[in-house]
Amino acid sequence: MAAPRRAWLVFGFSTEEAAGEPGPGLGPRRLESGPEGIRRVWPAWSYVVVETGAGLEVRSAGLRRRLPGWAEALPSETHLLLRRAAAAQAWPRAAALRGALRGAPAWSRALPPGPRRPPPLPLLPGGFAAPRPPFFAALPGGVRARGLALGHEHALLLGAAGETYAWGGGRHGQLGHGSLESELQPRLVEALAGVPMQAVAAGGWHSASVSEAGDLYVWGWNESGQLALPSKALAEERAQDEDTGAGREQPAAEGAAFISIQAFPALLDLPQDLEVSKVSCGSRHTAVITRGGELYTWGWGKYGQLGHGDSASSDQPRRVQYLVAEGLRAEEVVCGPWTTYVCVLEP
Repeated sequence: MAAPRRAWLVFGFSTEEAAGEPGPGLGPRRLESGPEGIRRVWPAWSYVVVETGAGLEVRSAGLRRRLPGWAEALPSETHLLLRRAAAAQAWPRAAALRGALRGAPAWSRALPPGPRRPPPLPLLPGGFAAPRPPFFAALPGGVRARGLALGHEHALLLGAAGETYAWGGGRHGQLGHGSLESELQPRLVEALAGVPMQAVAAGGWHSASVSEAGDLYVWGWNESGQLALPSKALAEERAQDEDTGAGREQPAAEGAAFISIQAFPALLDLPQDLEVSKVSCGSRHTAVITRGGELYTWGWGKYGQLGHGDSASSDQPRRVQYLVAEGLRAEEVVCGPWTTYVCVLEP
């Protein structure tokens, strides 16, 4: 029997739409991979960087440019930060899209010889990188990190023992410390103390983490239902649709208190008590993969980024039926600001 093939699909906002061109529609799109396949993706709003067997490649509307010699990427709408064994550098976005990384970069940092598999970006020796100025920040000496996620205004760090730290802007409760105050330095999320985590994710203004037991915790802003908690804005939107005869499948939870900001981590119950293996956050949506290989999404859905074949938003976890219907098992999920990239195994 032939081994399953890996393929990457994308739902949501397209690079063509970012360039002002007509979009491809709400259905899933397959990333062109070529014979070497695609190993990893790093999406920004208007472009995406992919790792193939031949190295990194930046893709935008109608453009594909190779970036030879680089191992990892961290994109933004102003700069593209790249890492290889000896250095990390930031280049203007326009230069990266042209594939013309010549002259002096906007920022550069030499990296000491290290392990064969260094921690993934944005972690760097002594601190972490960001794809916009000031590009690098040191971490306190006592904090040992094995993973770090960057939101729009905040950061989450996964410690060596599975502990969770959060700092940065906190006005939407995205730090999980129980207040709306900002923090200048990494601070332990005390509500999760004693619960070892295997992954953390930071969205625009919300956060999520997955415990080693497969439990999902969410906190921060819930304006678009991105926490899968009852959203007043979505309930009002559904009521308007019902008034105009365009009802939605998911009614507002009866008797539930609406939540706009969740300042402490909340344990989220998925349908059928499913256990989670992967989580990723977009600007205002969330996606998880269960240990059974199913993809669930919720939050803002205007561009079809939830993968349900429509542009509806949702404050309840919904399984992406397209993968089920096609017999596809989800392996990885990476959310861009308005997109969801999922790596699947094809039978």
